[in-house]
Amino acid sequence: GSPITTEERRLRDKKHLNYITAARLPPLHHSPAKLLSMEESIAIQIQQKEAYEEMQAKLAAQKLAERLNIRMLRFEPEGEASMQYREVRDED
Repeated sequence: GSPITTEERRLRDKKHLNYITAARLPPLHHSPAKLLSMEESIAIQIQQKEAYEEMQAKLAAQKLAERLNIRMLRFEPEGEASMQYREVRDED
């Protein structure tokens, strides 16, 4: 037989694969994976862990506040009520 090129072989193998299976690879939406140094990988993992823990803490505080029915009110120490309490009257 005549030798076939690599492109022809690839097309033939692809047609054969299409014939025997309906499975397809999903389209690549993101850039392919890249290699990272250990330092970069560790830095990314630490950053992700900190962001996760911060989010978990906010969620826990929100759930606790909802459970205890706590509402944050505005505090004005120099407001009208405090001035009435501190008003000094001359006894004379």
